[in-house]
Amino acid sequence: MIILAELKNDQGQLITVLTLPPKEFKTGSKGFYANGKTEIDGKRYQVQVQLVEIGSKTKVEE
Repeated sequence: MIILAELKNDQGQLITVLTLPPKEFKTGSKGFYANGKTEIDGKRYQVQVQLVEIGSKTKVEE
């Protein structure tokens, strides 16, 4: 599954769309992640979106 994240301004106009592929984070948690760049009112911004599944981290046995 791939997640799409839409960023809109307060008038509902689309600013950018990010595609979030599945990701296994270094912590062991699972979720989705994407980053990119966009322009708002002539200024450039870096955008990051992260979704982490609660309880997805695998427990390490001691």
